[in-house]
Amino acid sequence: MSRNRLFSFHAGRGEIRIGSRLFRLPQSPSLRIALGLGLIAGGALGFLPILGFWMLPLGLLVLSMDLTSVRRWRRSFVLRMERRKGERPGRKGRMK
Repeated sequence: MSRNRLFSFHAGRGEIRIGSRLFRLPQSPSLRIALGLGLIAGGALGFLPILGFWMLPLGLLVLSMDLTSVRRWRRSFVLRMERRKGERPGRKGRMK
């Protein structure tokens, strides 16, 4: 069963897929860190037009490729979400 995802992140290849668009991240760690910090700074100004609060999690995602503390936060968040999704009552294929 193929599952169409709205969003995916592949750190090994340095790719972020949002919908049908694929975005490749820079190969240089310093450029990725600058991009991540720029996205976070733009997200802090989310009340302005074009800039938005959507930039904060995207900046953290980009930074998680190079900064271990941010990577730990991302991994623990993903694990919590997977556990929460698995514990939902009434899921298909799960009998109680």
